[in-house]
Amino acid sequence: MATETLTKLTRAEVERHNTERDCYVTLGNKVYDVTSFLFDHPGGHKLILDYAGKDIKDILEDGVSHTHSDAAYDILDDSLVGYLKPEQNGSANGAANGEYVHPRTGMSNEEDLSKDTDYNQDYKKHKFLDLSKPLFAQLWYGNFSKKFYLDQVHRPRHYKGGQSAPLFGNFLEPLTKTPWWVIPLLWLPCDSYGSYLAFQGWENPIIPAAYWVLGFFIWSLVEYGLHRFLFHLDDYLPDNRYGIIAHFLLHGIHHYLPMDRYRLVMPPTMFVLLATPFWYLAHTVFAYNWYAATAVYCGGIFGYICYDLTHYFLHHENLPLWYKDLKKYHLEHHFLEYELGFGVTTRFWDNVFGTELKPNVIKTQ
Repeated sequence: MATETLTKLTRAEVERHNTERDCYVTLGNKVYDVTSFLFDHPGGHKLILDYAGKDIKDILEDGVSHTHSDAAYDILDDSLVGYLKPEQNGSANGAANGEYVHPRTGMSNEEDLSKDTDYNQDYKKHKFLDLSKPLFAQLWYGNFSKKFYLDQVHRPRHYKGGQSAPLFGNFLEPLTKTPWWVIPLLWLPCDSYGSYLAFQGWENPIIPAAYWVLGFFIWSLVEYGLHRFLFHLDDYLPDNRYGIIAHFLLHGIHHYLPMDRYRLVMPPTMFVLLATPFWYLAHTVFAYNWYAATAVYCGGIFGYICYDLTHYFLHHENLPLWYKDLKKYHLEHHFLEYELGFGVTTRFWDNVFGTELKPNVIKTQ
C-alpha cells in the first residue's frame, strides 16, 4: 500500500485505540492495527493490551523478557494502517503547522466535515460501521459497547457524493429522509391557522401577540434543553443494543453523518411525538385561558420551524455575516466538542448555563 494512501494520526488519536475491539500500537512513526492478532499472540492478548495505544519499540527489543522473531515484524507490516503526525513544539491538543487539529476527530475546520470518507479504510481502521451497507443491521448485530459506540458516533464521516448512507436498505429507506422544504410546507399553514384562532379570543391584539412572543422565547429554552438533555443523553444511555439504536436514530446518525441533507431536519412523525406533550403542557400551565395557551404554543411551534430551517442552512447554505458566526459555532459542536455548544438558533442559553463552546477548547471531565 502506498504511503500517501494511509491515514496520518496524532499520538492522542492512537492512544484512544486501547481496547480488545480496537487496538493500535506504534513502532517509530508507524501505526499498526493489531486487533485481529490479539488472541493469536503466543504471549497472550493481555500483554499486547498493556501496550495498547502505545509504542512497542522497547518491548520488541527486550530479548530478556520477550524475544520476538522476524515473523512478528512481518505481522506488523501486514497491520500497518497509518503514520504518526509530527509533534509540534509548544502545540496543544494536536495542533500542527499552526492549525488546530482535534485529537479525536482529526478535523481542524468545518470544511473537513464535507470530505468524502473512504469506506474501506474507515471500516478497517475503526471496526465500527461500513458506510456501504445498511447501518441499522450493523448496529443491531454489532454488539458494540456504549463507550465504543459513543466514541465512534461522534467522529464525523461523510457519505460520498453528498448522498445519504443506507439506514435500512429496504422499503423503509424513504421514510427516514426528510427534505428541508417539508418543514415550512407542512407546519407553517398549521401554525398560521392556530395563531389565527388564538388571536380571535381578544379584543386587544397586543395581548395574544405578547403570549405568542413568550412562546417563541420559551421555544429557545426548549431547543437548548432537548438538544442537551435528550439528544445528548450519552451518560445515561443503556449499555445495550436497544439504547444504542435509540440514540442513533434520535440524534446519533446526525453526528455520525452531519452533512447528510436528508436526515438533518426532524421527520414529521418524530415532531408529532415530541410536540403533542407540549400542547397539553401549555394548556395545563395556561389553563385559565385557552386562547393564551394556544398563542404560546403556536409561538413555540414557529420557533421550532425557525430552528429546523436554521439548522439546515447552517450546514448547507452560505449565510449573511451574523449567521456565518453562528454556523461556525454550530459546526464546531460537531467536529470540536459535542458536549458543549447546544444552542442552534442562539448561543444565549449556552452562556446562561455555562456550556458555551470556545474555539480549540475541549471539555474536561
